[in-house]
Parts: sequence; structure tokens; C-alpha cells
Amino acid sequence: MAVTKAHHEFHKIDLNAPGWKLPEGYAPDSGALETIISGSLDTEKKQGSRTRILRFPAGFATYKPIVHDYWEEVFMLEGDMTVGADDSGHGGESFEGYTYAVRPPGAWHGPFRSKNGCYLLETHYYDPA
Repeated sequence: MAVTKAHHEFHKIDLNAPGWKLPEGYAPDSGALETIISGSLDTEKKQGSRTRILRFPAGFATYKPIVHDYWEEVFMLEGDMTVGADDSGHGGESFEGYTYAVRPPGAWHGPFRSKNGCYLLETHYYDPA
């Protein structure tokens, strides 16, 4: 199955517009928010592709690594993030925008924390069948 997305020419993305929502897998009190800017991902049928902006507020932290069954490409637009902290939030490697990661299905990653908050541009997709 081919990955399809709607055609969108350059258009302004208002990072302050309403419509941001809690991303799947994040605690409601985490402050993490996403806005989908293209496509969709069907994790039950294991198909599709989506591009989103993920926003972590200042002081954001997760405490467990995560894994998923789709590809993930991440570009930090701005801010800071520490990757690979321990269960108490210490350690890890710190990054600032502009940095990039690509993770194949099954790659464990995190935990994450952000001192000042950050914006991440992420693309998630399944390999075409």
C-alpha cells in the first residue's frame, strides 16, 4: 500500500492556534501537546504516515523509555531536550535545535526531559507493504 497525503503548498503554521491535543501515550498532566499537520497513522492496521509538531513545555519529563512499531523521524525546531535520563530524571545527553533523529520500528528511546521546552517536527510511518 502506498503512503498518501494531501497536497499542501507552503502555508503558515500558527503555533498559537487552537486545536493542539494530548498525544497518545502521554500523561494528561505532562503538558505535551501535538498538532497533526499532514496525513494520518493507523496503528491498528499498521499503515499510513503522519507529520506532526510535538510541543513539550518547560520542565517536561518522562521517566520510562518508549518503543513503537513504526518509523519515526524527529527534527528539533527549537528549544532543548535531554534524551536517556534515568528513572529519577538524571543523566542523559542534552540537545538543542537544530538536531535530528531517525528511529526504526522497535527502537527503544527516552526517557526525555526539557528544561525550557521544545518544538519537535516528527514524521511517523509504516513501511509500505
